Amino acid sequence: MAHPTRTGPGTGTGTAAGPGTGTGTAAGPGSGTGTAARPVTRPAAGPAARRAVVTGGAGFVGSHLCDRLRAQGTEVVCVDNLLTGSLDNLADRAGDPGFTLRRHDVCEPFDVDGPVDLVVHLASPASPHDYARHPVETLRAGAHGTHNALELARRKGARFLLTSTSEVYGDPLVHPQPETYWGNVNPIGPRSQYDEAKRYAEALTTAYRTARGTDTVIVRLFNTYGPRMRPTDGRAVPAFITQALAGRPLTVAGDGSQTRSLCHVDDTVAGILAAAAAGHPGPINLGNPAELTILQLAHRIRALCGSASPVEFVERPGDDPSLRRPDITLARTALGWQPAVGTDPGLAATIAWFARRPVGVGA
Repeated sequence: MAHPTRTGPGTGTGTAAGPGTGTGTAAGPGSGTGTAARPVTRPAAGPAARRAVVTGGAGFVGSHLCDRLRAQGTEVVCVDNLLTGSLDNLADRAGDPGFTLRRHDVCEPFDVDGPVDLVVHLASPASPHDYARHPVETLRAGAHGTHNALELARRKGARFLLTSTSEVYGDPLVHPQPETYWGNVNPIGPRSQYDEAKRYAEALTTAYRTARGTDTVIVRLFNTYGPRMRPTDGRAVPAFITQALAGRPLTVAGDGSQTRSLCHVDDTVAGILAAAAAGHPGPINLGNPAELTILQLAHRIRALCGSASPVEFVERPGDDPSLRRPDITLARTALGWQPAVGTDPGLAATIAWFARRPVGVGA
């Protein structure tokens, strides 16, 4: 497939920073102004699921999804082996009779008693440090884990929703990235275990839909941030926040000109639920189309923290994307969804959450 010349901001050599070896998949919405996207009314495209299975439900995004599902009255079965998830993320579910945690590796077959209306497959190491530390487990989650979750949905006659990623676009040559873009991915590079796991998961999900009639949905999540991120997971937002709060230098890899588009976790979860209700097969981008360079993000977080920390430039990791910004036209038209949380309010709330945490908790 021919690729047009890359356009848009952030064609420099910088990359997201994290403490230590962070490969920084985080970013920030906005062009430096922090204005919120215009909120829209989210349609009731279908009834809420009565009973849902969420793989990876003890993780960052998964735990927020479990909370939102319970808030709308959906019974939730969370399946997680806690490789990268945390029981701390599920503290609000303690004693909840409508929530069940099953400690199980989704790479091994599993079943759930009783009816299931919705299966959401999030289980996978998803942060740069996690998939670098667990490359085989990451690929297995994309292959065996996706297969087992799809089989559960097929047996139960449930809708299956795969949370894929903007990483399927690699280091894009098209900007912003529409769902029709095939990507520019290094299949054996330092990020390949995550990128290729998700690309395979999308292909398998599509095959189940076309060959086996499974009701499937694919969403591609862009750079989600918010409370419950781990401070040392290699992403820029938690790295910058913990560094700024501690008065340490904010480590920006490269020259910081690479861009990301941050979407607050509340908006991401709202998009997942909208996609689950609408049933559009996708893939559908879920992200904030506003864009910040990583250096702008560092300055923004430092200011919101009231920190005097200096910025320190470090070596850029290999294969780090120079650009990341979603085209969310399909999400707007098919789901009636777009992000509503502004940059500064979202970052401020995230900073406040980190400030309440003991140093090192969740690392």
